[in-house]
Amino acid sequence: MSRLNRVADKGAGLVVRWLRAVRDDLWTWRADPLPPSTWLRWLPHGLVCLAAFGVLLGNTAQYADPGGLHGGAAFLIALAEAGAMVAALWRPVPAWWLSTAAMLVGAVLVHARMAVGGHAFTWPWTPAGIVAHLFVLLLLALRVRTRASVEALALTALVTYLLQGVWGGVDYQPTGQILVPLSAVVVVLGTALRGRREARAELVQQASLTAEERARRTLLEERSRIARELHDVVAHHMSVISIQAQVAPHLVQDPPEELRENLAGIRQNAVEALTELRRVLDVLRSENVGAHQAGDASGTAPHAPQPTLDRLEALVENTRAAGLTVTTGITGERRPLPPGVELSAYRIVQEALSNVLRHAPGATAHVALAYGPHHLRVEVVNTRPAREAPPSPGAGHGLLGMRERAAMLGGSLTARPWTGNGYQVRAHLPLGSRTDAAPHPKDATA
Repeated sequence: MSRLNRVADKGAGLVVRWLRAVRDDLWTWRADPLPPSTWLRWLPHGLVCLAAFGVLLGNTAQYADPGGLHGGAAFLIALAEAGAMVAALWRPVPAWWLSTAAMLVGAVLVHARMAVGGHAFTWPWTPAGIVAHLFVLLLLALRVRTRASVEALALTALVTYLLQGVWGGVDYQPTGQILVPLSAVVVVLGTALRGRREARAELVQQASLTAEERARRTLLEERSRIARELHDVVAHHMSVISIQAQVAPHLVQDPPEELRENLAGIRQNAVEALTELRRVLDVLRSENVGAHQAGDASGTAPHAPQPTLDRLEALVENTRAAGLTVTTGITGERRPLPPGVELSAYRIVQEALSNVLRHAPGATAHVALAYGPHHLRVEVVNTRPAREAPPSPGAGHGLLGMRERAAMLGGSLTARPWTGNGYQVRAHLPLGSRTDAAPHPKDATA
């Protein structure tokens, strides 16, 4: 007896869990609109509405004759089944309940007419009712989970069996043997189409993630190159500190003015080196761990001297030799700038001129540098191209790299179309102040 009790308890537990699953899946009023087709747009919605109109007319006639119902009752039941088809376009689960309930009401009313006899009823489903319910099941399977579709199919078969197999009637043509197999086919078809749609959406999402990952990898590579370049700048400062620290004690035995100036230079270079290091840490703290150890990934020697604005004329001459007409203009007092600013400005001009060569053949370019008391403005503009640019291979992330360089220094960069179908790249690079550039004690400790 105890074993039978355990089996009974286990069976009761399975039934309870199944009923809870049915309640969670099918006892809902949530909206789940059918999206428009990619190529046909709203044509499927129109076809469903047209079929619903046909079901309304057919079901009204079938419930009235041979069903024997009054015109008003026949029309209301037919309207409910046709309305379930249209409602399934937006709320498939409630539409399935409406279709099942309308069939149940119609079957009960028609069953009362069977006792009179004299007619061959199609029962419990009318032919038009079968079409309506198949449409509803298909739209349901297209948008809900497979488990919910199977549960709706099982409940449809159960209701049909209870009406036709258990309750039964006299003098009628059974339609349950037609509805249940067709419903199974429709659910399988809808589930397969839904799986195909979800797989396609997942592929699109995966492609989008791949593109984002490619862009992120390009960004990290550019940051790695920036980190290596700024590392060389900091190493230069530290070399100067080392030389000055070595030479200063040997200048004279007593500390004269020259020694004090030398020590002041040591301190100034240390402050600048730590400022550059702090900027690198702020930008690359968590996203580029270990990337700056990549060696010569960019093809440049990690300890090669980095270019400054003193080499701008050489860059312009090389660009002219490549066939681009370039003019330059400098306003303000030209003076040495912090190494990070000089390097970033040089690289921005270099990338902007390279873009003009690739994407604007036959155009002319103008490079302008404006030295301000607290900032440097870099501007590269080009006229409209004289001919169409040939296809240019590459990742196309030059602007992204320029923006990263400007952002690393606390500046900004804009790139936009310019007058006459040309293009303009403008960067604003702050120079910082000596007092503001002094690092905090925690940076010196780091």
